[in-house]
Amino acid sequence: MNKKNNHRKFDDRVKFIQGLITLVAVFFVVYLFAVQVFDARHYRGRTHRTKKLFVLRGEIVDRNGLKLATDVSTFNLYAHLKNSDCDIEKLAETLAPHLNTTKKQLVEKLSKKKRNILLKKELDRKTANIIREKKIRELSLDETTKRVYPQGILAAHVLGYYNPNADIAGGVEQVAKEYLEDGGKEETFERTGTGSIVYEFGTNPEKLLKPQRGKTLTLTIDSAIQHVCEKALYKKVKEKNAKRGTAIVMDPTNGEILAFAVYPYYNPNEFRRYSDEERKNWALTDVYSPGSTFKIITVASGFISGQYNKNSKILDTGKMTIGKKWEIKNHDLHKNPYPGLIDLVYLFKHSSNVGAVKIAQSIPMEQYYGILRSFNYGSKTGIDLPSESSGLLPDWKKWNSATHGAMGHGYASSVTAIQMVSAISAIANKGVWVTPHVIKYTGEEFNDKIAQRRIMEEQQAKDITDLLVKAVEQSPHERLKDFTLAAKTGTSQKINESGKGYSKTKLYTSTIGFLPASNPKAVIYVVVDSAQGGDIWGSTVALPVFKEIAIETAKILNMTPDKIQNNGG
Repeated sequence: MNKKNNHRKFDDRVKFIQGLITLVAVFFVVYLFAVQVFDARHYRGRTHRTKKLFVLRGEIVDRNGLKLATDVSTFNLYAHLKNSDCDIEKLAETLAPHLNTTKKQLVEKLSKKKRNILLKKELDRKTANIIREKKIRELSLDETTKRVYPQGILAAHVLGYYNPNADIAGGVEQVAKEYLEDGGKEETFERTGTGSIVYEFGTNPEKLLKPQRGKTLTLTIDSAIQHVCEKALYKKVKEKNAKRGTAIVMDPTNGEILAFAVYPYYNPNEFRRYSDEERKNWALTDVYSPGSTFKIITVASGFISGQYNKNSKILDTGKMTIGKKWEIKNHDLHKNPYPGLIDLVYLFKHSSNVGAVKIAQSIPMEQYYGILRSFNYGSKTGIDLPSESSGLLPDWKKWNSATHGAMGHGYASSVTAIQMVSAISAIANKGVWVTPHVIKYTGEEFNDKIAQRRIMEEQQAKDITDLLVKAVEQSPHERLKDFTLAAKTGTSQKINESGKGYSKTKLYTSTIGFLPASNPKAVIYVVVDSAQGGDIWGSTVALPVFKEIAIETAKILNMTPDKIQNNGG
């Protein structure tokens, strides 16, 4: 009897629990049905949580605020004719005037049996609004962005380019990607299933509807000086049918690049039309023998080593042999076969190869190598642009007597143009080397990113400057009317394409220097590669470009003349 009662009680409990579970299940079914059918809008509005990711790339401006790169909104126009009884002829006639095309061409596009037909890419906002106002239900406009460079080719190799479709870039567009795309704090919001935004008390309509723009990037480039450099360089390259060229202007006191012209030029608005070779900033990537401009560094090395000073003299025999059979000759050997005992002003003025080689040979190899490394040869300068080369400076343990001597007159090592600019800037900056850069940094950011290190005594830098000034003043075709100029020209043979030996017909011509020599504000370097026709020297090809840039840069920077004029009174 008790057993039967216990079984009955157990069965009752099981039935109760089953009933309770069934009741709860029915409740949830009814609730979900009500939510999804009778309150679908509320349901859909709460199930699609997303974040705002659309950010316009920030603008790039020069040091004076001139806009060099910006994002603009554009629109792609689509037609959707499936299951539509639209009159194609009439639609084409309506759209043709606004799409800069013909009715016939549009009819051909509209006749394609596709779900979505792209009619026109990158329409401007004004045209898009005109089409939108026509309220043609078969059309849709898809908003996108386009990177625009308002100044065309100006400073293209500094700016680089940006391809939004593949998310690839060059120049500062590549280096400053995160900065340019930093739109600040992302706004979290909700959408309905159909894409409509659900507005709540904390929702900021302006931030959701208006695309956020990244940060504005300010460059050190002065567009006026950049234009002068590009114009002067282009004129000479075309005149001499040269392969390429570069002109760089740098403030030696802080490493800011005021201009960086690299030929051949290209237009970043149409970057796809140009080859990798044309878009390449060869002044950073390619190396070459600097030739006689390197003699400034050779003399500076002699000073730093303690072997030479401003009053030193050298026996110049006109020609000499280094190594087993490498004969070194002065370029003016036919005029001055045996100059004899020369001073350093003569060495610079006549660009004495023998004098430079003898200075190099007098410095112990290991010490000479260390000095060249302190000028940053054989290392990247750290400029804030991509693809910089380290140059080629063989370890001193691999040198022989020919390598040792050849270093002195700009051979046996290879440099980049930016290495030469930063090295000579150290002399202009009283012996302190500074990292070259194209992005404007201030305060702590400058201290974090820009290295400054003393590589020679201030008096030594001043003595070298004085020697260069005296050499320039003794050369009427080199000197400037209103400013003292410390400068040196150079000519060097290119290595043959085979990689063995030097070409006798293909040359690098260059000039490097700074002004005003008494208080340098600008270091200028001009290189022209493979000029043709007539006398091809640094003094005949690169120097005229250098002087034009120097004169115009002095005006733009409002430099104070430091020459005492003799009016004959």
